[in-house]
Amino acid sequence: MSMLTPPGMGGRYRITGDKYPRMRPSRRRGRLAVLAVACVAVLGVIGWGTLQLIGVFTGGGNKAKAAGTKAGCPAGASPSPSARALPEPGGITVNVLNATTRSGLAKQTAEELKKRGFRIGDVGNAPKKYDKKVKGTGVLLGPTASLNTSLPVLSAQLPAADRRTDATRKGGTVDLIIGDGFKALAKKADADKALARLTEPQPTPTGGEKSC
Repeated sequence: MSMLTPPGMGGRYRITGDKYPRMRPSRRRGRLAVLAVACVAVLGVIGWGTLQLIGVFTGGGNKAKAAGTKAGCPAGASPSPSARALPEPGGITVNVLNATTRSGLAKQTAEELKKRGFRIGDVGNAPKKYDKKVKGTGVLLGPTASLNTSLPVLSAQLPAADRRTDATRKGGTVDLIIGDGFKALAKKADADKALARLTEPQPTPTGGEKSC
């Protein structure tokens, strides 16, 4: 009898030889392992999809910050166009001069400009250089520095007037010289809209420094 045969067992139940019987691995365990791997894969896909949805609904904040940093701006900031700086009507003094043969135009126009916030200087007839020589709506005249400051603001009140500058002129006062084609100032609502457009942010020039 072999040493592997338990006592009291013999015959066909006798175990002979010097090797243990081989045990096959359970098929159930293999199926459980495959199922576990599949579950992990599915959870991974769901998690990735959730992150993508969060990025869509939050506007991709991380990407925006990265873009701002690459553009030379602090994280969280984005390049923005610069607003045009123009004086307020209350900071502009206007001489209202009549170059036509119609009386009372300078006074009426000056009163309306005052209601719209402008400061009024001289009111009267135009100098000989312009008297009865302005065929259009009018002329807006000021020093060189007023070309991109005071004159555009005043022009919103009389868009059809010509803008001119005089390099020899001193101070910041500008003239509104009324011409033969003058009928009235622009409607206040239209003038306000024109002023609003003037102060809207302007695009950054190509090749220039970007602002944040």
